[in-house]
Amino acid sequence: MFKLAVICGGPSAERGISLNSARSVMDHLQSDAVQIVPIYVDLEKEFYEVSPSQLYSNTPSDFDFKLKQTATTLTQDQLIERLKSVDLVFPAMHGEFGEDGGLQDLLERNDIPFVASNAQACRKMFNKSLAQKTLKDAGFYIPDSLTVSTKTQDIKQRILQFFDKNDLLRCVIKPAEGGSSIGVQVAIGEEEAIEMTRQALKDTPGTDAYIEPYAEGKEFTVIILQNPDGDPVALVPSEIEMLVGRADDKRRIFDYRNKYLPTAQVIYHTPPRFSDEVITSIQSQAEKIFDLFGMRDFVRIDGWVLDDGNIWFSDINPLSGMEQNSFLFQQGARVGMTHRDMLSYVVGSACKREDLTFPAEKLAVKNKEKIRILFGGKTAERQVSLMSGTNVWLKLKQSEKYDPSPYLLDKKGQIWTLPYAFTLNHTVEEIHHHCRHANEIMARLLPMAEQVRKKLSLNNETDLKISPQPIAMEDFLDDKTFVFLALHGGEGEDGHWAKRLEAKGIGHNGSGFDGAQIAMDKAQTGKVVEALGDSTIMTAPKIEMDFRLFRDYTASDFQEFWKDLQDKLKTQTFIIKPNGDGCSAGIVRLYNANELQSYVEMTLDRSTLIPPGTFTNQTEIIELSEMENFFFLVESFIETDEVIIEGAQLKHVKNEGWIELTLGVLEQGRNYYPMNPSITVAEGNVLSLEEKFQGGTGVNITPPPTSIVSQEIVDASREKIARVANAIGIGNYSRIDYFLNIDSGDVIVIEANSLPGLTPSTVIYHQALAETPSLYPTAFLEKLIELAKGDEVVSQFKRVGKHV
Repeated sequence: MFKLAVICGGPSAERGISLNSARSVMDHLQSDAVQIVPIYVDLEKEFYEVSPSQLYSNTPSDFDFKLKQTATTLTQDQLIERLKSVDLVFPAMHGEFGEDGGLQDLLERNDIPFVASNAQACRKMFNKSLAQKTLKDAGFYIPDSLTVSTKTQDIKQRILQFFDKNDLLRCVIKPAEGGSSIGVQVAIGEEEAIEMTRQALKDTPGTDAYIEPYAEGKEFTVIILQNPDGDPVALVPSEIEMLVGRADDKRRIFDYRNKYLPTAQVIYHTPPRFSDEVITSIQSQAEKIFDLFGMRDFVRIDGWVLDDGNIWFSDINPLSGMEQNSFLFQQGARVGMTHRDMLSYVVGSACKREDLTFPAEKLAVKNKEKIRILFGGKTAERQVSLMSGTNVWLKLKQSEKYDPSPYLLDKKGQIWTLPYAFTLNHTVEEIHHHCRHANEIMARLLPMAEQVRKKLSLNNETDLKISPQPIAMEDFLDDKTFVFLALHGGEGEDGHWAKRLEAKGIGHNGSGFDGAQIAMDKAQTGKVVEALGDSTIMTAPKIEMDFRLFRDYTASDFQEFWKDLQDKLKTQTFIIKPNGDGCSAGIVRLYNANELQSYVEMTLDRSTLIPPGTFTNQTEIIELSEMENFFFLVESFIETDEVIIEGAQLKHVKNEGWIELTLGVLEQGRNYYPMNPSITVAEGNVLSLEEKFQGGTGVNITPPPTSIVSQEIVDASREKIARVANAIGIGNYSRIDYFLNIDSGDVIVIEANSLPGLTPSTVIYHQALAETPSLYPTAFLEKLIELAKGDEVVSQFKRVGKHV
């Protein structure tokens, strides 16, 4: 058994991304021959050995406060002893301590072999000022820059001189030591640059501020691997196209949200739309940089093809992010490497250096049952659908039972078959764009890919020459292969796809038409809850609205309407949401009549997103449906207790005793099993799409701590929610969100999700892992399919309370 320790977490703001990377290593390298040993580093650089199941917690905050109870604390001596007991260490920690040489220095001093570059190389790469000086001294093009610290005298004068010398209108300010995404901002004009620099030095004490010109040109990123001969090989670069047309275009940069969260504001092009000569130059220079810094195994370098023709390598990332559709895997797929191929290649490179043998992948199981994974659509939750579908596809590729194939439903209703590489683009729009232009993309890509494959000595079978194909709806429905629906929101989740498949005798996951219709219609869900006649199971007071009635409203009309709402719903603020869309799309807390007016006008104008800061306490973009919809619900805002995670401490400040929970429910043959619920902690007023579904953001604690609510009340609420699922007619599985009163045990049902998100770290996986025995994600997905097919009965699960 080959033992691979994966070190993740750390003190930097990128520790959530680190968890995503560690999960990828777990997903794709764990096997009968490889044991993954997760090691977590907290904010104070304390080390813990965590269980593999805990690695799937959504964020570091999810389990920071539980580390003392659920993880094994490692002293420095115990850490070294544990790491010496494994064959190899894979650092998957981004930012401070993970990429600045700190962790690598610890490993080197104790003669512990590890993946990726050594401490000296990491130190030179991580410090932007030092890295750019090293490149400039070696003859690479580097624009002028300025580094200032808290000790710098006359910061104002130096910035004024920097702007004047370089004839600048704007600049980029970033931490001199930090990742390539967090803390990066654009300043327009000298005065703003001075103010932002001073603030940056306050926000990141001990770290210099690095100031560079705002690049005018086209951005790219490239992965470099080390081949069996020890030579660097640059993969086919990706061009990063930031779409224009927004009010903040002058400040647009490829920041944390654009890099790690799905957004239609960015398109990746691999290969880039540069000339062949420019691409070859990028690859050649990147390989020279790899050798110049003494890098090892793999690295990612970001840069620009400037408008004046110069190629500028602006950021070096010692440890590339390893999320499921990261550049590492996207560029690897463009040369015929699967996720496992890529990670095995990187680990294999380190093994060769350390005279170790990494186990070869075992032969694939033959005659596995085929499964089709359908994702995409045109709803506001289409990007979440893409994340869910891609994750289900990748997880089931590890299954010994099923052979999954990905299918895209584009925004026009066309279905596409997708080869491996085309599935990894980060938005529905991007995949559709690549499908429509597949012939020209592949004609350009294949010769480049073959050159890279030759340099890497790759000889595995690939689907590189297979292009995505449109498939007629009737042909898709004539195939009786089971369909795993990973569609979310609107028409993706309202039962129409279930009805279409069932009419053709095709098996599928999720609810049937009737149950899905009720679950999607939030007003109807409320009526079903009321019909239970149980005073302890309620729904929030709500009013249905047709926005067409507001077309001629004046500001004073909205003021009058607002007062009327307050009288009817007996609350000062409200939650507004589309009546027939997903669980996060278009949901906003409204504080006054002006905000109601803005929301109505944006909807009637068919806006597709709400920019951050439009509404009170709105910190993230809110996606809106592109489908015409006039029907909305206004609900009383339920004031919940304050549940806060500060560092490693969970704080509960009681208000009226209400907390927000979410609960997965499994069904087979009208038997319902409620899983362990999770308490949800939002950063704003309403959980955003990112908080619900994207690893690295949001907090879910499973099960709710007994310091907040008793197990008896939690178990009683599980049975109540199972009754709600039964009344709605939920099938197969669902996730139901609700408020629970920690004193009375009363519940207020928020909504039911008939096809809940299945993104890499979504809450329903936490709940499956909290079962006895734990169900890991692949096993859980297999269980959902078996329940849908009737091969498994829900009564085999451990039950709570009476049979529902």
